[in-house]
Amino acid sequence: MKIKVGFGFDVHQLQEGRDFYIGGVKVPHSKGALGHSDADALIHAICDALLGAAGLKDIGFYFPDTSAEFKGIDSKILLARVVDLISEKGYTIGNVDVSLVLEKPKIKPYIDEMINILAPILKVENDDISIKATTNEKMGYVGREEGIAAYAVCLISKI
Repeated sequence: MKIKVGFGFDVHQLQEGRDFYIGGVKVPHSKGALGHSDADALIHAICDALLGAAGLKDIGFYFPDTSAEFKGIDSKILLARVVDLISEKGYTIGNVDVSLVLEKPKIKPYIDEMINILAPILKVENDDISIKATTNEKMGYVGREEGIAAYAVCLISKI
């Protein structure tokens, strides 16, 4: 059995009046993430972790922000395509662990819903996904509520 680990990172600016999608959930907030797609930083970080673990290129290669095809796209669709890409190479997902960094809103009330949405897309059990959130202690762009950052690691295996 071949086991590989991947790491992903994503960041998006936050702007007033935009919808805020995180982990496939539309979270009520006065600000939302700015991006070519729905700007779901959590899902984008998972995509890059999975792609990296499988030795593939990054999310921007497969879903460029210059393509009209991906303008406003639901990031869950991108994640499903990434799962297909790694499956084509013979890999299955063992687990995914994500840390979000943002000041507001509080994410804890939405974590179970995120996991329920992501598990079937990733083809894993709910307890194979961990989502945590922390603040940046009011430091930097995250602390000023100008942006959100997401870090993800994953384990994939091939028999």
